[in-house]
Amino acid sequence: MSIDWAALGQVFGVSLAVTVGIVGLFTVGIVGTSRKPAVEGDTATATAPGAGARTGAVVAFALCAAAVSYGIYLIVAG
Repeated sequence: MSIDWAALGQVFGVSLAVTVGIVGLFTVGIVGTSRKPAVEGDTATATAPGAGARTGAVVAFALCAAAVSYGIYLIVAG
């Protein structure tokens, strides 16, 4: 039995990069939808995110969903 270490290294590298990328996208989505705390001296309410932040969050979540859907497709179709 022979192990192709180069192929194993490539699979590990791609898996690591995709995992970090999806987690980063999801983090961007969470940050884009979170409320910003009020500044000291202002009223006690938190401010809602702007339209740009919300749009970026929706795009980030859509990309995460697309990546997960593609992964499920690869598993089921194969």
